[in-house]
Amino acid sequence: MSFLLRYLLMPNIKSAKKRVKTSKRNTERNTSQKSAMRTAIRAVRDLVANGDKKDAEVKMPAAYSLIDKAVKRNVIHKNAAARLKSRLAARLK
Repeated sequence: MSFLLRYLLMPNIKSAKKRVKTSKRNTERNTSQKSAMRTAIRAVRDLVANGDKKDAEVKMPAAYSLIDKAVKRNVIHKNAAARLKSRLAARLK
């Protein structure tokens, strides 16, 4: 981003400057949590695809836990979490 564009987008009010910092920090945290959740879900899906259902059943609670934590921290919606957990469980059957 060019200097001029950054200058034009920079807030002038002190509370707005703080909000920009807070928003950036929250975005980074949310991205990290969502990434960890996706990685856990992908691990379970891969195990099921390879036929390792016992290993998938062992990793399933960890994936559920990360999904529930994401809901608690408002990273994803509770209905989206329910859908993810339901689809994971359906793959194990």
